[in-house]
Amino acid sequence: MLYVKDTQLALIHIPLHLYSSFLQPILQLLLPNEGRSDVSTSNGAVRPPKGWPYEHPFVNISITPIECSVACSRTLAKELFIPARDGLDAASKNQVSITNEDFIVMQVDGEGLDAGQRVLELTSPLAMAGISIFFITTYFSDYILVPLRCRGQVVHALEDRGFAFEQYTSTYIKPSHHNRNHSSTSSFDAPTPGTPPPATISELQTRTFATLKRRNIIPTVDPRIRLIQCAGRKDASRSGSITSANGTRSFTTSAADDALHLGLVKCLIMQPYPRFLSLTLTDTEPASLLLDHALLPNFTQDVLLGSKDDFLIPITLDLRDLPLESTGIVCGVAGRLVGGTAGLIESPVEMSYLSTARAGTVMVGEDELERALGALRGAENGVVPD
Repeated sequence: MLYVKDTQLALIHIPLHLYSSFLQPILQLLLPNEGRSDVSTSNGAVRPPKGWPYEHPFVNISITPIECSVACSRTLAKELFIPARDGLDAASKNQVSITNEDFIVMQVDGEGLDAGQRVLELTSPLAMAGISIFFITTYFSDYILVPLRCRGQVVHALEDRGFAFEQYTSTYIKPSHHNRNHSSTSSFDAPTPGTPPPATISELQTRTFATLKRRNIIPTVDPRIRLIQCAGRKDASRSGSITSANGTRSFTTSAADDALHLGLVKCLIMQPYPRFLSLTLTDTEPASLLLDHALLPNFTQDVLLGSKDDFLIPITLDLRDLPLESTGIVCGVAGRLVGGTAGLIESPVEMSYLSTARAGTVMVGEDELERALGALRGAENGVVPD
C-alpha cells in the first residue's frame, strides 16, 4: 500500500566542513516547537499536536562521509536553514544548496515485496519516465520523494507497470506479494534535459555506468564504518503540556522517546561530526536510524529495536561532480547487484541503498562486500555481460 503524505519538502545539501554552522538548525528539528506553523496541513487544517518524534510528517537527516543532507518541510527550511545559510560568508554560502522545487512524500508499506525487488519495481518505471525521485527505506516502511509537479506522472508511470492506486492519492495495491527481508534501499534519479528516457532496463544500466566512468566516480569503502539498521522502541506514553506566548499545547511522549532523543543529540554534537548517521522521523512511525556502530554507546541498551550484530558495510559513490539532473544512478546500481547481471555476479547481492543530496551509499553485508565491489567496479570499468 502507498499513501501520499500531505507535505511539501525542501532538500538541503551541507558540506561537512560547514556542519557546525548548521548544528543548531539540525538540533531544532529534533525539538518539539509549539510555535511552528508547519503543524498545519497545506490546506490549512490543524493537525492534532504530537510530541517528539511524531511532530513532523517527514524529516530525514543524513550525515555520510560526503555530506550532511536534510529533507524537511519548506516551512522549516525557510525558518531554520535559510537564515543559517545567509549568515555565512559568500564563498561558504554558495556551497550550500536548498532546492527551489518542492517534493511530496509517498509512504510505501514495508510488508510485501523483497526490498531489492521493490526498489527496482518502483524506481525503474519512474526513472524510465524521466521522473526524479528519492527512495528512502526505513526500518518500518519505504518513502518515495517526488517533485510536486510530477505527482500525476508518478501515478501514471506506476499504473502502467501494474500498480493500482486506490482513490488516486491514498493507496496502491500490488497483486503479488513476497516476504520482506531486512535490507533497505534508497534512491535518487533525475532526467537529463534533452535526452530521451531509456527504453529498457538494460539501456538504463548501460547509461548509468557510462556516466559513472565518464565522471570518474569510483565506489569507495571506509573500513572504519560498519552500519546498523535500527529504530526507536514504542513505549508507554505520558501526556503533558507546554505553555508559551501562543497558549498551552498538549503533547505525548515516553521514556523511550526521551532516551532516544538524548542519544541522538549526543551523536549529532560529536566533533567535528559523526562518521555516519541517517535519521528518519515521521508522524506515523517510531524514529528509524542507520548509524555507525561506534555511535551505539550513546544509546541506552534497550532503547533501539534491531540487531546490534548484523553489520552493513557502506560503499560510497561521490556524486558531487554529477549534475543533479542525471538519471538512473540508483536503478542502474541496484539492477547490477540485485538483478544478478550475468558475467559480473552469479547471484543477486542482498543490498541496501541510501541516497542523499550529493552522494549514494550502497550497503551490503560483510560477506558480500568483495562480490559487490567486483560487480560495481567491473561495470564501471566497462565489463559487460556476453
